[in-house]
Amino acid sequence: MPERYEDELLSEEPLSDELLSDELLSGELLSVEGLSVDYFDRAEPVHAVRDVRLGVRRGETLGVVGESGCGKSTLVTALTRLERPPAVITAGSALYRPREGEPVDLLRADERQLSALRWRHLAIVFQSAMNALNPVHRLGAQFVDVLRAQRGLSKKEAQERAGELLGLVGIPADRLRAYPHELSGGMRQRATIALALACEPELVVMDEPTTAVDVVMQRQILKQIGKLQAEFGFSVVFVTHDLSLLIEIADRIAVMYAGRVVEVGPARQLYENPAHPYTAALRNAFPPLRGPRRPLTGIPGSPPGLRHPPAGCAFHPRCASRFAPCDTEEPELLPAGAGEAACHLPTHADAPRTEEAPDATD
Repeated sequence: MPERYEDELLSEEPLSDELLSDELLSGELLSVEGLSVDYFDRAEPVHAVRDVRLGVRRGETLGVVGESGCGKSTLVTALTRLERPPAVITAGSALYRPREGEPVDLLRADERQLSALRWRHLAIVFQSAMNALNPVHRLGAQFVDVLRAQRGLSKKEAQERAGELLGLVGIPADRLRAYPHELSGGMRQRATIALALACEPELVVMDEPTTAVDVVMQRQILKQIGKLQAEFGFSVVFVTHDLSLLIEIADRIAVMYAGRVVEVGPARQLYENPAHPYTAALRNAFPPLRGPRRPLTGIPGSPPGLRHPPAGCAFHPRCASRFAPCDTEEPELLPAGAGEAACHLPTHADAPRTEEAPDATD
């Protein structure tokens, strides 16, 4: 990383009493404030995540949605502290509040603290199960390693527990002797979910866990996730590019565009009455299963480059409802119904609204 950026890294100062008090009153499991992540190279940095503010409540499913390149995966790798160079967390806090013990800012936690939190408190399910599982070790050995290291079980106890975990996701215990390549794609993905739940964490981050499987297996996996969540009570951060999927499974949804959260709110509200034009455009891009037929509309143009995002609202070059402030003023995330939206329209009653889509080359 270039030396000129070293002073932008997070300080190691402890959390203030004011921050702790506010978060303790909020009842949230994870509270994210002002999170920013840059990718540094020999030129200028790429601002992959910019000033993100989010909260994850106990037992809920928070969906994170957006087009490819909007910063979804960068966000979750930062929250789980799995970012790798050239990615650098440059600002913000992520306060995690375990059921027992003191709150911990994940962005300032050292390796010892992170090691104690992973598996037992925080777990992640990656998009590619084949890459997440070790191809040269049997499935059972990978479960046993985790259970013995994190739970202190004997080898026999760990093997028995591994069989129980596979049973939770509908895989026979005798598949513990199989290598990852001997399992189907759906079985591999369910195995990674079982592995993430091995130590009964409070928060499970799922980075597009159903992208590589067919729709039938996707439905089975989602049903298993819902059943396990109801049984164990963990929270889920579910990352995907499919808004229609999140409307089905999520309690709340955060919509990302150009590295920022542009809208967050209850799933029903985002479906019935989205406050941000980008959310409405995502919703209108998939067909309804009921009601009158309507023409499907895509989103013209392409997402902006994150090295030099447009001035003002980053979505304005593609927005049919743009008006003067959109070109120059970046909107703040403000209350909108039961959620929040970063858009000038809700705060400007006289804002013009047009039915025409903008030019894709605008």
